[in-house]
Amino acid sequence: MYSVEFYKDKKGDCPTIDFLNKIHTKIRAKVVKWITHLEREGPNLPRPYADIVQDKIRELRVGFGSNEYRFLYFFFGKRIIVTHGFIKKTQAVPLGEIERAKRYMNDFLQKN
Repeated sequence: MYSVEFYKDKKGDCPTIDFLNKIHTKIRAKVVKWITHLEREGPNLPRPYADIVQDKIRELRVGFGSNEYRFLYFFFGKRIIVTHGFIKKTQAVPLGEIERAKRYMNDFLQKN
């Protein structure tokens, strides 16, 4: 089993929690359910629920209504570090979101 953690920056701000606090309670409940599946399955959580985005960055895919919610993460041993979440509005994951996840990952790795 893996453990899921949310990335926090130097100030202690957590982009994932900030995003979760902005979405509806029902959506948040579904996200928590899929994070639990991710915790249990780790890298074995199959498509369409999870996928590799680029290099070590992966995505958890949660659909709700007509919206697609994405949570980018990476593995650190048996830990899954979720960098942030966003609503996906384009076919591909926006490059800016991937770059943001990489920045957060590099910051995390420098501290650990």
